[in-house]
Amino acid sequence: MNLFNKTLLLALCLPTILVTTLQAKPMTSVKNTTIRDENPKKQQSTLILPYAFSSDSMGTTIGVGGMMKGYGQDQLLLGSTAFGSFDSAVGLFLGMWDYRPSWSQRLFFGAQGMVGHYPRQRGYSAPFFEEGQTRPGSNDSDKDAYIEEKGYDNWTDFRLEYVLPLGSGQDRGMVTYKLKNGLLQSTPVGGEAWNPMENGITTLLLRQYNRYRSFDTDQGELEATTHPVQLAVSYDNTDFPTNPSMGSSQYLSVTHDFGWLESPDDWTFIEFEASKYFSLGPSEYARQRIIALNFWTGDAPSWEETTNADGITTVSNRPPFYEGASLGGFYRMRGFPQDRFNDRSVIYTTAEYRYTLDWNPLGNISWLRFLQSDWMQLVGFVEGGRVANEYDLSELFQDWNVDAGVGLRCLFAGSVARLDVAVSDEGTNMWVMFGQPF
Repeated sequence: MNLFNKTLLLALCLPTILVTTLQAKPMTSVKNTTIRDENPKKQQSTLILPYAFSSDSMGTTIGVGGMMKGYGQDQLLLGSTAFGSFDSAVGLFLGMWDYRPSWSQRLFFGAQGMVGHYPRQRGYSAPFFEEGQTRPGSNDSDKDAYIEEKGYDNWTDFRLEYVLPLGSGQDRGMVTYKLKNGLLQSTPVGGEAWNPMENGITTLLLRQYNRYRSFDTDQGELEATTHPVQLAVSYDNTDFPTNPSMGSSQYLSVTHDFGWLESPDDWTFIEFEASKYFSLGPSEYARQRIIALNFWTGDAPSWEETTNADGITTVSNRPPFYEGASLGGFYRMRGFPQDRFNDRSVIYTTAEYRYTLDWNPLGNISWLRFLQSDWMQLVGFVEGGRVANEYDLSELFQDWNVDAGVGLRCLFAGSVARLDVAVSDEGTNMWVMFGQPF
């Protein structure tokens, strides 16, 4: 089980807490305000909650988290959490999303950061390996080929996003969505014909992030540090990006680490992601039925492998094992541990069936109304993909790893919280996170 097994409480309470173990999926978002028909005048919200959970990675943990949204600017979100465990785990997270400078209608800034120490960190990686040995983390590697030691995981993430004056963003950088029972009532800004000049929102992203991970082993402390810069463009042509029911989205990015500071390598990673959504309409017991498809691929052209006279192969100019072509965890290949597979190149695809129930018990419980629950969604999904040490389609499309799972997702005050359980030939994993996986 991952860090958040046995933590359904978190999914029902505080989305901000759920981002504390790793950085969010590095994509842009449509900048928006959400007006609920059930509470049309209140745009500001504040929430402070204590929490507790037990996990294999951290032991029994207690903490407190808080969030503020809509203060100063309708779209602005502030969040933080602090926790500690009886097994020497400690962490502090602070975040700000979608701050818009007063002198711009299209530029948005976000910053998040965390410091944390964990008693059992896992890494599927090795900087060198002997000839004939399967490299840990590769597609055919042994599931037990990892290190697990105490150590730090500290990171910061800074983003500038600029909404281009194209399509539905011609006149404004922000979109207003009006919801009733959690479903879109206002006119969709996307979902029609694919044409960035006429429909949807196109956004540029400039991101600089930093991450330091350490493993305190018997042979000394192992470190994995990176300081890359990312440039990306996204086109979102969906009706409601928080929970799309029709349309599509595309994302293209280049990430490069110049070998700054403690970064051991100079590396580049190029990736492309596309999603497509089909609405099947309501049914007797469902408000909404959606088929969601996703495809992702990427390559690190800077990757180099050299073998010396003793048959020892060294990999250089590669992203850290938790960056680049990595599968397993919260978003991709959920039936496997976090960053279970990592290599130079990757290909991945998934299909989800999202069934939004007409029945919403959380919305009818008086003492839980502060959560502003609008719906519950049942999800079934399948995933497949693999990593490889070169971008060769004939290799990338064979010997896939696969998994399947189910999920429970809820819309709280216009934001999705999800609980996914996935099964693979390496076991069962439970993930709790904020937002749809795509």
